Amino acid sequence: MKTPQKRPNIVLILTDDHAAHAIGAYGSVVNQTPRIDEIAEAGRRIDHCYCTNSLCSPSRASILTGTHSHRNQVTTLDTPLDSSQPTFVSLLKEAGYRTGIVGKWHMGEGDAHDPQSFDYWAVLRGQGEYFDPQILTADGVHIQPGYATDIITDLSLDWVDSLEGDAPWCLLIHHKAPHRSWEPDAKHQGMYSDPIPVPDTFDDDYATRSSAAKHATMRIADYLTLADLKVAPPIDLTPEELALWKYQRYMEDYLACVASVDDNVGRVIDWLRERGDFDDTLLMYTSDQGFFLGDHGWFDKRFMYEESIRMPLVMSYPAAIEPGAPVQQMVTNVDFAQTILEAAGIDPHERMQGLSFWPQLTDAPDAPTRDGVYYRYYENDDQHHHALAHYGIRTERYKLIYFYNDGMGLPGSSPHVYPPEWELYDMLLDPDELVNVYHSAEYLTVREDLTVQLWRLQADLGDEPHPSQPEPVGLHSPVAFGTVS
Repeated sequence: MKTPQKRPNIVLILTDDHAAHAIGAYGSVVNQTPRIDEIAEAGRRIDHCYCTNSLCSPSRASILTGTHSHRNQVTTLDTPLDSSQPTFVSLLKEAGYRTGIVGKWHMGEGDAHDPQSFDYWAVLRGQGEYFDPQILTADGVHIQPGYATDIITDLSLDWVDSLEGDAPWCLLIHHKAPHRSWEPDAKHQGMYSDPIPVPDTFDDDYATRSSAAKHATMRIADYLTLADLKVAPPIDLTPEELALWKYQRYMEDYLACVASVDDNVGRVIDWLRERGDFDDTLLMYTSDQGFFLGDHGWFDKRFMYEESIRMPLVMSYPAAIEPGAPVQQMVTNVDFAQTILEAAGIDPHERMQGLSFWPQLTDAPDAPTRDGVYYRYYENDDQHHHALAHYGIRTERYKLIYFYNDGMGLPGSSPHVYPPEWELYDMLLDPDELVNVYHSAEYLTVREDLTVQLWRLQADLGDEPHPSQPEPVGLHSPVAFGTVS
């Protein structure tokens, strides 16, 4: 294990909706990301990193606070963050770090919700604009001419360059891209005009799944709008041809936005090297959640299926992290705060719920992390995507999901009400999650053990099961917990 000579600078680059399977280091077959890959080559790739609520605002709140949604109270896109909560940034600042954030915030505006514990902040208003974005600072709002991905990088690097003295700094670079409506800049527009490979599950008919998959309005074939596509489709296409045409249009712009991000990641890397700071900086690239890229015929996220909850995460810090094989243990966005704090030699706040995976990156590469990841999506039957609320557990081999379907939708939601439904997937035999085996006799013991494990994990984290979920069989038996992986 390497022993750093000083506390690291910290750069966290966070994008919006960048799926791991659109990154070269993760084996992408649709694009290349050489500069993001460079971070993985200089350090480590984390293969099983999951968000605990696949929405922008909740994930960002969990990253900052090191807590699950039910604790930090940012459960939906409409619940702002109480910024007085302790965060890894507030603890870094108390320990002498200079702190800054630039880019997407999306957790409310106003005195109680603006970024706090930052020496410098310049953030997009709401979702923000790709071109000539509105930038909110402590001094008010102004429009910054240019392309958001470039502007966010410019402002970020300018802030650090303005600092004097040797105290370490922490910089959060939060890009809007590649969020919907996927508007590339002129430099990258049109670079993916060749046919883009179509996922094997593009024509998924959801035959074995619960009502939720059929109810959601996220199919590329049916729900991408003209604003998403930018041009009207040809009029002489069959339904099958039209679905593929829409997929190609969607992916062309999405991947072009990613290419701009990749270039700007390269700018950060080159800048760190020019300053002589690369070796002494904990550099992290991630996204607030995954994204469906035609997988199961969908765009967007929200569901507990793998493409939605799997986050990319690559990290380098040459002074402390030896380049090596990918980290295979399960980690979550709730773990980021404590990992960053341990890297900086700072104790976490007692309120934090994560588990530092710093040892797995340094002196204990084979140490276990957790038996299961807890996930909960609250935005029941939202008016745009109509995804149904659910929670569940992801273990090394299995995934159990409970759609409680209580009909408590947001204003404007549909009137449909479904009975509670369960899904269970064997991720070893069915990594594409096509076959729900919850009702299979072969998986009865697995199902019951996982249900107990989920119930106990909720209790450990201080969350409440939905009232419709009955107490699982064997809850008080010494057998169940930890027996299923």
